[in-house]
Amino acid sequence: MRDLAKKLGANIRSKRTDIGLAQDKLAELADMDRSYIGRIERGEMNITVEKLYALASVLKCSPKDLLP
Repeated sequence: MRDLAKKLGANIRSKRTDIGLAQDKLAELADMDRSYIGRIERGEMNITVEKLYALASVLKCSPKDLLP
């Protein structure tokens, strides 16, 4: 399960950097704490479906595009 969280986090980070969005700006737009985004991207957090959809909305992609 930990491996899934790491892959999900890497996908989120990759999408975020591809569109040139800073971690703190992603956090602001998704109404999350910047440190929480960092933990997600490092694979330290298992996020809810609601959080996945919020991140996908800000990243302008489908939630399935972020899943490993």
